[in-house]
Amino acid sequence: MDRLLAIWTPALGEESTDGSTLRDYLALLDALSVLCPFTEPVRLGLYVLPVRGPSRFFGGEAAVLDAVRQTVRDVVGREPLLGVADGLFCSELAAREGVVVEPGATDLFRRAQPLRVLGRKDLTTTCRRLGLHTVGSFADLDPARVAERFNAHALHLHRVARGELSELAGQRDPRLAKRLSRLRGEDEVHDEQIGFFGQRGAGDDRAQAAAHRVRRRLGADAVVVASLRGGRGPQDRAALVPWGSSESGHGDDAPWPGQLRAPSPATTLAHPVAIELRDAHDVPVRMESRGFLSATPATLLFSHQARRDVVWHAGPWPTVERWWAVPRRRAHLQLVLGSGEAVLLVAESSRWWLVGIYD
Repeated sequence: MDRLLAIWTPALGEESTDGSTLRDYLALLDALSVLCPFTEPVRLGLYVLPVRGPSRFFGGEAAVLDAVRQTVRDVVGREPLLGVADGLFCSELAAREGVVVEPGATDLFRRAQPLRVLGRKDLTTTCRRLGLHTVGSFADLDPARVAERFNAHALHLHRVARGELSELAGQRDPRLAKRLSRLRGEDEVHDEQIGFFGQRGAGDDRAQAAAHRVRRRLGADAVVVASLRGGRGPQDRAALVPWGSSESGHGDDAPWPGQLRAPSPATTLAHPVAIELRDAHDVPVRMESRGFLSATPATLLFSHQARRDVVWHAGPWPTVERWWAVPRRRAHLQLVLGSGEAVLLVAESSRWWLVGIYD
């Protein structure tokens, strides 16, 4: 169960007739999303965000709480109530009390709550007559006895009390997301089949919903997508970033003089492989100081002594980066091998490295 930071702002919990509450709620949501792109709107006045990822970035949970508290002050001019616990149900209770539940202590915190936090007066009244006054005492009842005495909704509350479910039914406002989308001016998504020309369809929505579920269960870094960033070589530009983060879906439009042009390798290696490049006389091919090859490459030699004949090459393309600090000198070289493979090499630190493979 995810450890969540709940942000309760009472000033945004009551709907206004002029729509200002919803506008302020959206403005605060956008501001919180800058701190953590996985901030979720729950209902008016309440947001949650997974605290594990931001804690690593900001340097601890206390720093995250300070940043969130200051953001709320700057946007709406009010003091929020913040709480941290496992799951939506307990994190909201923690926020209303303004407490941070220690890791591993959420179960004790939930069991100590009065029965009224489950939101059913009839259940609370009946349980009090039975001598049950806390969520923990209700959770200790046998599920079969609960089914005999109460209805199906009480069984759901019993599972929440036992910690088997992380949130109450109806704890989230199902209409809020659509209202925020309309306020932003975004088009509503319709249930349609995926077309030939790339329009969004029902399959995309199902995939997005599945990604949300995985992220909530396993954390912000559990779902990653490929992204292009700035850089001169393909191995510099390829990156995996958390799905839905501010980095995903945004390329780099900077010119990057000296950038290796298309085609780019389909596969870039996270850990380059050291290789040797030799000429027709089996002499190592080196990069000379003026940016030329010492000889025409004829053989590619791997560390396990596997050899590949070189039938064509292009380059090298030398670059010098960070000349104002510690310069980085390297050169890219494209090869077509006798086996039909096409690869990208880099000469750096007096060695040749395999960094990419073309389709």
